[in-house]
Amino acid sequence: MTSKQRVLDALHHKQGKVAVDLGGTPTSGIHISTMQKLRENYGLEKRIPKVVEPFQMLGLVEDDLREAVGCDTAPFWGRTTMLGFENKDWKEWVAPWGQTVLVPGGFVTKRVGDRTVFYAKGNTEYPPSMAMPDASYFFDSVPRDSGFDEERLNPQDNLEEFEDISQQDLDFYRDLKDAHSGSPYALCGNFGGTGLGDIALIPGPGMENPKGIRSVEEWYVSTVIRQNHLHSIFEKQMDIAIRNLVKIYDVVGDAVCITFGCGTDFGAQRAPMCSPDTFRKLYRPYYRRVNDWIHDNTKWKTLKHSCGAIEPLMGEIIDAGFDIINPVQWTANGMDAKKLKQNYGRDIVFWGGGIDTQKTLPFGSPEEVADETLLMCEIFGKDGGFVFNPIHNIQAMTPPENVVAMFEAVKEFNA
Repeated sequence: MTSKQRVLDALHHKQGKVAVDLGGTPTSGIHISTMQKLRENYGLEKRIPKVVEPFQMLGLVEDDLREAVGCDTAPFWGRTTMLGFENKDWKEWVAPWGQTVLVPGGFVTKRVGDRTVFYAKGNTEYPPSMAMPDASYFFDSVPRDSGFDEERLNPQDNLEEFEDISQQDLDFYRDLKDAHSGSPYALCGNFGGTGLGDIALIPGPGMENPKGIRSVEEWYVSTVIRQNHLHSIFEKQMDIAIRNLVKIYDVVGDAVCITFGCGTDFGAQRAPMCSPDTFRKLYRPYYRRVNDWIHDNTKWKTLKHSCGAIEPLMGEIIDAGFDIINPVQWTANGMDAKKLKQNYGRDIVFWGGGIDTQKTLPFGSPEEVADETLLMCEIFGKDGGFVFNPIHNIQAMTPPENVVAMFEAVKEFNA
């Protein structure tokens, strides 16, 4: 059985060996620091690793590492990163923690005091859009909200980053499809444009001078007091998204198995960040619209990412037409793994939940890691509908021996 077929079986809730994802999506990857150590642990060829997703500092998982861990997926990235530049013209960059990595040519930073600042699209004539303190391993968006006129809200201001796809992008997808011809892996489409109010994008980290409501606080306030304005934004965004998906599908076809539909988080550690009623009225109609188009016109399955305590929203997410939920944070309040599988396992695929990345994977022993991995495979793998991945990305400086123990435990379970 090929890796692709193993993932397809999981997506269709067929019992079988557990499929594994590493790096297929922006929320199932591995931090560049941990990835390099993992490569060394497996004795793979020494090379300077590439940062394929600079916002989260995710490393490019190449075929040799994919084979070593038993991964069944491969990413189908777009031409540009979420920060607006292409993954090309690679150059060396020394991260604040001392690691030398390769970053794209459009990745432009400066040292300012005790932090490294990043300039959107490499344009230093505008204030930096992100900053990484010396003690950190990730970038944070820098607030650049210049205010907005409450009486003259313009939906177009929050649509600057959403535009009709270019011929250059379509040509890129066509070449990428050809490059993956005959690949044994399940390809994960990361096309963008269909996430509604993704808080990682609201501050405009890839934009030189974003307009509109760009304050995180004001955006959350808007979900309560400016719903009509958000409806106008979402309606126009989905118009653009579906026009783009029509063109993308004409080029890509069913070469990809899933599409990363939305990265908007709806849960904190203890509770959802909105009520089921708000989700139903404000978000579900637009998710339903794009998911219906995908299901009516393609064989793709759609993935919804949301961290946190989202159990009260699970029924709404399913009703919105999503096929897959990620990262399955069973460590959050009300997210008991057994109950999630029992209550929702027939209607949605669990992509993630393989191990706790906040405690067990970074701080446990290899034996504890293996035990928890085996337990989660047993719970979520029952009757199919499970693709193994930790709860979100593997974090910075995670002990490589623990990561190895995790993947070896999945192999043991499958054996």
